Amino acid sequence: MSQEYDQLIQDLSPKKFGPKGKVWMAFLIVVILIGFYSYIQQLDQGLVITGMRDYALWGVYISNFVFFVAISLVGSLVTAILRLSGVQWSTPITRIAEIIAVAAIIMAGLTIIIDMGRPDRMLNLFIHGRLQSPIIWDVIVITTYLFISILLLYYPLLPDFSILKKHFNGSAKLRNWYSRLSLNWSGTSKQHQIYTRSIKVLSVMIIPVAFAIHTVTAWLFETTYRPGWDSTNFGPYFIAGAFVAGAGAVVAVMFVLRKTYGLEHYITDEHFDKMGKILVLLCLLYLYFNINEYLIPTYKSTEEEATHLHSLFTGEYAILFWTAIIGGLVLPVLVLLFPKGRKPLPLFVVALAIVIGAWWKRYIIVIPTLSHPFLPIQGVPESWRHYSPTWMEWSITFATLAAALLIITLLVRYLPIVPIQETAEERGLIHTAQTNQQS
Repeated sequence: MSQEYDQLIQDLSPKKFGPKGKVWMAFLIVVILIGFYSYIQQLDQGLVITGMRDYALWGVYISNFVFFVAISLVGSLVTAILRLSGVQWSTPITRIAEIIAVAAIIMAGLTIIIDMGRPDRMLNLFIHGRLQSPIIWDVIVITTYLFISILLLYYPLLPDFSILKKHFNGSAKLRNWYSRLSLNWSGTSKQHQIYTRSIKVLSVMIIPVAFAIHTVTAWLFETTYRPGWDSTNFGPYFIAGAFVAGAGAVVAVMFVLRKTYGLEHYITDEHFDKMGKILVLLCLLYLYFNINEYLIPTYKSTEEEATHLHSLFTGEYAILFWTAIIGGLVLPVLVLLFPKGRKPLPLFVVALAIVIGAWWKRYIIVIPTLSHPFLPIQGVPESWRHYSPTWMEWSITFATLAAALLIITLLVRYLPIVPIQETAEERGLIHTAQTNQQS
């Protein structure tokens, strides 16, 4: 077997955590445990521990849900769209995108359960659900998207598991798991034919489902007729924003993994440059939908919409709104237009700004609208007129974010971060390796 092929397997095989990795895991677990304690209190006392009341009936949990749904779209962007387009440069980052998508959609489903005052009634959605309700549509598309995302992560791993069961230098128990998960993959022409067709079918299927999950989520807002949500622009607006958030998440994670595992020869500066260009395009597209989202209501300027827009542009949410727009969209575009801005480190900083801005953007989509109810606010405590998350809400929210990162961390610990088989094929090493094996 060629030395180059051996080196590739060694470089891309899963590796144990070092001291920093163990500290990172411990930190995530502590954050999750604090959030779990708060959630136990919520189960015991009810949603009264949150800042949500009769008027602010959605809070930071729903903002977090919409954020996770947005991040999950990256699986269809990088894995499906680029794969179907025959773009080979994306191979080293496809698995990263698939892992992020699976982690995000799992936490999106759990966040909805967290938001429920009575999670024991979750089963009623399936037993007594009505197709007239957009909530049922959301449950259906989230479940379908999760199922397809897991398959799209697992199927391309079959050849890699087969390689690892022979060449993995770690524990025998882990090698045995790789052997079982490979499903007796031997690389025959018939297996390759089924494998290629299956991935193509899944890639085609996940695109409309991914678009549907964001469109249906947008419909949950639009059907309330509230100012700020009553917009036919909301579906594509959510999809464009999801592409931005997901691409930013991929860049941030690929930078950390490249630096942590020394993958500079596989995730190169060229990959960052191309992802930076994609981010510019997506940010400009999202800016276009933002202009549509706020310009038309400003032009119409009905009393309800004027009140809502005032709170965003110059009122209590102005600092947060303009920080998310300028810091999370405008400045990233200006930085990424220059080649130096698309280098790994500056692009990583820009990607973090985009992801953080994307989270706060979802917050200001959800919260300000609920501050302007249809009926006048009378005879209620002053605190009910404004929504502010409690520390328990924040701890539960941070716990869900930490749980998503924990899922990603565990998956990159036990799965090859960069596809071994596909990388070897693109570098012309598979034929040499097979020939040497036969000889």
